[in-house]
Amino acid sequence: MEASWRQVAGGRGRARGRGTAAPSSGNGVHLRGAGGGREKGSVGAAVPGLSPGGAATPAAAGSSARRCPAGSEAPQTSVAGELMSQKKFEEIKKANQAAAKKIVEEHFSSSSEEEGDEDFEGKRGKIVANTFITYTTQTDGDVRELERTKQYVNEAFQAGAMTCLICIASVKRNQAVWSCSGCFCIFHMPCIQKWAKDSQFLVSSLTDDDFGKRDYPWPCPKCRFEYKRSDTPSRYYCYCGKVEDPPLDPWLVPHSCGQVCERDFKPSCGHKCLLLCHPGPCPPCPKMVTTTCYCKKAKPIPRRCSAKEWSCQLPCGRKLLCGQHKCENPCHAGSCPPCPRVSRQKCVCGKRVAERSCASPLWHCDQVCGKTLPCGNHTCEQVCHVGACGDCPRSGKRFCPCQKSKFSLPCTEDVPTCGDSCDKVLECGIHRCSQRCHRGPCETCRQEVEKHCRCGKHTKRMPCHKPYLCETKCVKMRDCQKHQCRRKCCPGNCPPCDQNCGRTLGCRNHKCPSVCHRGSCYPCPETVDVKCNCGNTKVTVPCGRERTTRPPKCKEQCSRPPTCHHTSQEKHRCHFGSCPPCHQPCQKVLEKCGHLCPAPCHDQALIKQTGRHQPTGPWEQPSEPAFIQTALPCPPCQVPIPMECLGKHEVSPLPCHAVGPYSCKRACGRTLTCQNHTCMKECHKVTETDSCTDKKKAGPECLHCEEGCSKSRPSGCPHPCVLPCHPGECPPCVQMLRIKCHCKITSLYVECRKITTADVNEKNLLSCCKNQCPKELPCGHRCKEMCHPGECPFNCNQKVKLRCPCKRIKKEVQCNKVRENQISIECDTTCKEMKQKASELKEAEAKAALEEEKRRQQAELEAFENRLKGRRKKNRKRDEVAVELTLWQKYQYYLFPLCAIVVVVFAWYIANAVD
Repeated sequence: MEASWRQVAGGRGRARGRGTAAPSSGNGVHLRGAGGGREKGSVGAAVPGLSPGGAATPAAAGSSARRCPAGSEAPQTSVAGELMSQKKFEEIKKANQAAAKKIVEEHFSSSSEEEGDEDFEGKRGKIVANTFITYTTQTDGDVRELERTKQYVNEAFQAGAMTCLICIASVKRNQAVWSCSGCFCIFHMPCIQKWAKDSQFLVSSLTDDDFGKRDYPWPCPKCRFEYKRSDTPSRYYCYCGKVEDPPLDPWLVPHSCGQVCERDFKPSCGHKCLLLCHPGPCPPCPKMVTTTCYCKKAKPIPRRCSAKEWSCQLPCGRKLLCGQHKCENPCHAGSCPPCPRVSRQKCVCGKRVAERSCASPLWHCDQVCGKTLPCGNHTCEQVCHVGACGDCPRSGKRFCPCQKSKFSLPCTEDVPTCGDSCDKVLECGIHRCSQRCHRGPCETCRQEVEKHCRCGKHTKRMPCHKPYLCETKCVKMRDCQKHQCRRKCCPGNCPPCDQNCGRTLGCRNHKCPSVCHRGSCYPCPETVDVKCNCGNTKVTVPCGRERTTRPPKCKEQCSRPPTCHHTSQEKHRCHFGSCPPCHQPCQKVLEKCGHLCPAPCHDQALIKQTGRHQPTGPWEQPSEPAFIQTALPCPPCQVPIPMECLGKHEVSPLPCHAVGPYSCKRACGRTLTCQNHTCMKECHKVTETDSCTDKKKAGPECLHCEEGCSKSRPSGCPHPCVLPCHPGECPPCVQMLRIKCHCKITSLYVECRKITTADVNEKNLLSCCKNQCPKELPCGHRCKEMCHPGECPFNCNQKVKLRCPCKRIKKEVQCNKVRENQISIECDTTCKEMKQKASELKEAEAKAALEEEKRRQQAELEAFENRLKGRRKKNRKRDEVAVELTLWQKYQYYLFPLCAIVVVVFAWYIANAVD
């Protein structure tokens, strides 16, 4: 399987030079071939079923488009088949028209899309800035890492912003990726795996001996950070490394797991990152810690953990290495700088004195020591040094050159040779030196041995020190699998191919400059500038991507001359294709009225071409409507001119081209001769005579009133006026009106004019039936007054009987006095005596009844005890215990009758009191 960048490059190469429109990329930019592919906005681009010219293609027309030969009968088809074919072609026609309309709209709204993109980018930038706002407050540390994190997060949300530097292709959301831990650059997983494998192969193949044996590292393609072979990625993880194969979520950062990052900050401070899983480096630690300054003199203050080290700007005061002076620099981090002062100091041997920096008191002069060694024959040859010179290097026991014999000689004599054989191993590593003990290097090995060549195919006797290389050339294929090794006497580890690759790269513009290799070539290293239409704005892209890269947004104004009659065109940005239609006012002088044309410029209007070839049948697909560019005449003048309507109701502004008498569509509204109604005809012309001074008066063209009198009648008169519509007051109504009297029993007939003209008193007299009022007073008696309005007067004089409380004495009095509690009758002494006798009689009866009840209960109790005594055994009489009765058990038979008597007496008293 080829790499992803090779597949993309191959796709671009295959589309080159063709006239078809290449498919659009994921970011909305249309891919077009170098040989005339259609650009974005062309009307006929990529419409299914149409050729570039707009005619139906053979595939779209189908076999039904074949015409029958002359003289032969056409095949019989059903009506349903014809309707289905017609419906299918209508659907294709509508789809083509919709696609063409969409492309035209996109072409003319390119500027608005750019403005929308800018607004969206601005909003996204504000969201990212608000996310990191807490990292930029209360800190004065370095925020460069924060800016890097912002950049990586911002690029993660932009389509096509993340690019794999190996295959030079955009990194998509659903692709497995790997992120470098040094530079945080994103690569495709297959690309980085191939890169690591190729890097290790190229490094290990440079040597012949250890090919494939050592564990060579491989570098990051961008920052060259080295990784071990074991660090070669084999699994797809999220940015924080918690989740393997993170699922695609449109609400999260691409390739993120959505969990809290929790990676340790670098440098480590003991805290962990609090952002969600994100690309790029972690921002500075936002935790608040209390720390003191570098010199520990100031009080601890709360600061961000990322900027916890700070300086109080006071003098340091620590002792320097010289031990004499103190550091005068402001509070700083790390060790103090060397002492900046100068002093006179002796060298190590003490022979010379010089002014030197106080920070380096020990120094060596360039004079030889020259002191006599303990042997007394030689002097010290060391340059200015510290301490004693030591013993003479020629004193003591010394070996001969072959290291076999040891001699004890004075330091003034040289060690002689021992006369034995040298026997040192020669440079060949096999044989030994056969000379006698000698000074200097041994000679070259000259023994003849039978040697094998490096490839192991031939043998030959020759001196040991000479290498043996045969003339046989290696026929193995090199790593490129295209060329043979052809190296003489090759041991088998053939070196990489040293010939140039020379294959055409995916850009189709250059050839591969690398050495011959297996697999696909790396992308073209050259760059190309993609410019806007005016050429002032450009963007540099890798070679080959200029055909798929959207031109940069140019902020310069379009400098093309206007194509209409205006001297200058509307300001708009640089663009490709034709300029948008001019929207400036036309401002041409109209011939009829002399006003200026206010309509938008119409010198280049798109008009649908009519009268084209019509399809001969449903098998022939109709061609797309063609639009021709032509100048339209100026529209009718719309300048408002004040004009009065025919009926002189209003003055309205009319367009200049429609000035003339007009009707305002209102009712005429002039007062007719009846003086009651107005003319309801639509606004019309009215002929006014000289005698007519009132402009509101109807003319001969107005309507004539034919309605009845509609004037309002007097209050209470339900009869209409008997006259037709007339001016002035209506005559009095003489019709009889039926009314009810005040008591609502008798019906009375009265003239309508009497009722409507009478006042309140007269109306009350007219409504009276002269009979007694049938209403009942509150006391229950009938009202004695004559039929009257309103409430009855409460002055009842009828006689009623009044009794004393015991009902013995009675007396007749007026009803109104009883209701007002003015008269009351009290009981006399006779009433009281009778009442007392009656109560005594009742008490005696109750007492007798109570005694009778008591005797009856006592008899029943004795009878019950007698029956109970007969049944008991004699021996149980000894065990009987007398139980004392309670008060209630003793007197309950007396209390019940007493309570009944009390209730009866109370009820009798209440009944007499009410009477």
